[in-house]
Amino acid sequence: MTTLENRPATALLVIDVQVGVVTGAHDRDGVVARIASLVDRARDEDVPVVWVQHSSDELELGSDAWRVVPDLDVVDGEPVVHKRYGDAFEATDLEDVLAARGVGRLVVTGAQTDACVRSTLHGAFTRGYDVTLVSDAHTTEDLTPWGAPPPAAVVAHTNLYWGFQSAPGRTAGTATAAEVTFG
Repeated sequence: MTTLENRPATALLVIDVQVGVVTGAHDRDGVVARIASLVDRARDEDVPVVWVQHSSDELELGSDAWRVVPDLDVVDGEPVVHKRYGDAFEATDLEDVLAARGVGRLVVTGAQTDACVRSTLHGAFTRGYDVTLVSDAHTTEDLTPWGAPPPAAVVAHTNLYWGFQSAPGRTAGTATAAEVTFG
């Protein structure tokens, strides 16, 4: 169990599933559909859904590219965390949002696998959270022209190594969207 005291709740974290981030991403439609299904399940089970939106010089706050993809809907009252760094905990109110809801376990989805998803996974784990990566609900763009492996390999490698993370008093692992349990 989490090392965070009195934090038994689970939250679904949806990282940067924004128009300008996932356009052209590997298996974009499949990943977004699986995230939508998880969002619906979380809402049905009264599990908090926490949205994360990145902004930068290339992804201007309030622009069309910055918006959450139209396939997903952010419901009034659901927290939206705005960030400028890869790790969604850095210089944001994410920790406060989760603490207020008694969350000690995160189920993580989103984009990009090799940037903000990976940074946030590690950031959560080192802060004491139990962290489950949804193995078929994260994606990235093709960065092979800059020396990265193909997107499918990036996703597979991240799933592989996240399944073997361990630390005292915390759990980490992967599950497919169909396998995810929020309880």
